[in-house]
Amino acid sequence: MTLHLTPIPTTELVDFRFGHWTDRTGATGCTVVVAPAGAAAGVDVRGGAPASRETDLLRPENTVDAVHAVCLSGGSAFGLEAASGVARELEARGIGLDVGPAVVPIVCSSCLFDLAFGDAHARPGVDAGIAATRVALDDEPAPLAEGTVGAGTGATVGKLNGAECAMKGGLGARALALGGLKVAALSAVNACGNVVDPKTGAPIAGMRADAGSADIVSMEDAMIAAADTMAMPLDRTNTTISCIVTNARLTKAQCTKVAQMAADAYAHTIRPTHTTNDGDTIYVMASGTAKEDYPLDLIGLVATRALEDAICGGCRAADGILGLPAYADIAR
Repeated sequence: MTLHLTPIPTTELVDFRFGHWTDRTGATGCTVVVAPAGAAAGVDVRGGAPASRETDLLRPENTVDAVHAVCLSGGSAFGLEAASGVARELEARGIGLDVGPAVVPIVCSSCLFDLAFGDAHARPGVDAGIAATRVALDDEPAPLAEGTVGAGTGATVGKLNGAECAMKGGLGARALALGGLKVAALSAVNACGNVVDPKTGAPIAGMRADAGSADIVSMEDAMIAAADTMAMPLDRTNTTISCIVTNARLTKAQCTKVAQMAADAYAHTIRPTHTTNDGDTIYVMASGTAKEDYPLDLIGLVATRALEDAICGGCRAADGILGLPAYADIAR
């Protein structure tokens, strides 16, 4: 029997629950992925400017072997507070690592920089993390909204020539099935570079020729042309943060390997990527409930495809806010 990759709703990853908290006025938000029963997890950090929490415990030699949530957030380093809200809400529900006198939820988190786009004092905090977690656990499961929502609310892309020539990024969520293997990817795309369709190379969102233009120009070509004068006007203010979830049976080390393989999706869709001004991070969570074992390389390939779809989908679904155009505003 020949198997084919099939798009599925994120709700088919039944071991995980998803929720957003969105502040469109402040142009920020957070997105939470909850594994109520816990999941093996790993992480890959490629960018030079990450803002993260609890990534060290994902190292294979460390003893914690289950993660209960991943929080993707705006707000730069301030947004790490949202993860504390996630932990508080999970503790209140008895979800976490039983350490005897208490239950300690293991919550990993990464943040993107959106302070220069909306209200610099609007950041997802403890209350935002609580709210997103309640949406994830209490609302009827539904395909996760994409675009200018959650952690993608204040996301922007294509910033070599400054914010006025950039475009809106967004939050993408896509899932694929291959037989009994299921993989979903969430990505908040706030890249320094342009986002392109990996199948055609056509630009989706990125640096425009000028503030009033609808023409997206190659940022890589612009960097080469300006090699002797190039300067990054928004230093350390970009990142694409993602979480991949699967029902596959994986160890912590294998989760990390899948995250490393899936980083190819960034290279396929973001140009340039993994710059010193990006904090690119990918988490992988595996529930281990699949009925069969699958080759690690196959899982990595499916994860890469799902993440490519999420990155492109998030930018295509974004709508322009605060005067910055999105794909829908300039698509021909």
